[in-house]
Amino acid sequence: MRSKLSRHNFSEWCQNHDRETLVMGIINVTPDSFSDGGKYFTKNTAVNHAKSLINDGADILDVGGESSRPGAAPVSLVDELNRILPVIKSIRNIYPDVLISIDSTKSIVAEQAVEVGADIVNDISGLSLDKNMPSVVSSLDVPVVLMHMKGTPLTMQKKPHYNNLMGEISSFFLKQVNVAKSAGIKKEKIILDPGIGFGKTLDHNFTIIQKLNEFCELGYPVLIGPSRKAFIGTMLGLPSHNRIEGTAAAVSAGILNGARIVRVHDVKEMKRVVIITEKIRNAA
Repeated sequence: MRSKLSRHNFSEWCQNHDRETLVMGIINVTPDSFSDGGKYFTKNTAVNHAKSLINDGADILDVGGESSRPGAAPVSLVDELNRILPVIKSIRNIYPDVLISIDSTKSIVAEQAVEVGADIVNDISGLSLDKNMPSVVSSLDVPVVLMHMKGTPLTMQKKPHYNNLMGEISSFFLKQVNVAKSAGIKKEKIILDPGIGFGKTLDHNFTIIQKLNEFCELGYPVLIGPSRKAFIGTMLGLPSHNRIEGTAAAVSAGILNGARIVRVHDVKEMKRVVIITEKIRNAA
């Protein structure tokens, strides 16, 4: 039987991250996210979606107020705060122990989100866009996800090129881990995300999943977010709402290659994929 994870024992999980894979459910409080933009844009729809995700088995709820789809324009600080703070506060009031992640690159958003109940900072820039983010995360003493992205959401898919895909991402991780540690962020609070779909070609994404263990060898939990993304749709010729089987394949392969957090839209189905894949991974 899987142990029930909560905000109170997540740091322990981070230190012993080879035990089980966690499912992070996505709550986009945005009008323009690539798959579900606008569906959960109000507080009530977002909180109701959170309830559904928890019932479906989500271990973590990832709340974001700024779309990071390819070509997305930045959102103002005020707009982002107005979108996410009421949602996080309501979820925390209803579910005192559930793990909540704030998906933002802005230190002020991270700080205020944690003040109203968030437990994790998920920074798609890997602490590189806001110079204050490392010190703020350190002062908050919460886990942080360092994601790799080439460019910004507005520019990242404009012919991304690497001389050495895995080496360049690993170098970025090592550099940003050093930034984090220099700011006082503890090693056991750092999570890595190679940024599937963020400044990568179709083949780059498949290579990252195949060689994911190279990032795991750096000694930190690894998160992947392949859910419904374009590399799956391109391969299968399917729109974003019809990519569940492709997502399942990517999630399963990612877990077998070392991922220990999977960020997904379809929590109920992916929770089942995680359970079976973990059974295969741990079979005698």
